[in-house]
Amino acid sequence: MVKNSVISVISQKEKEENSGSVEFQVFCFTNKIRKLTSHLELNKKDYLSQRGLRKILGKRQRLLVYLSKKNRVRYKELIGQLNIREIKTR
Repeated sequence: MVKNSVISVISQKEKEENSGSVEFQVFCFTNKIRKLTSHLELNKKDYLSQRGLRKILGKRQRLLVYLSKKNRVRYKELIGQLNIREIKTR
């Protein structure tokens, strides 16, 4: 159940200051993904939510690819904090 819990590490002040940073966007997408995943466990035939989940997953993946190319250290720290898998490199 820990995996589906919402992460609330960032304070309100940090939200206002860093809302455009890549790390914050990935953090927000990860929270949305976890909420949608728990929703879809209960509502298996909610196809619109499944589509929304796939779109958010794609956005998060693109941001993670960007971050891994720009700054590998920040990328490693972020996936460690959020407890997500590393992206596949081609």
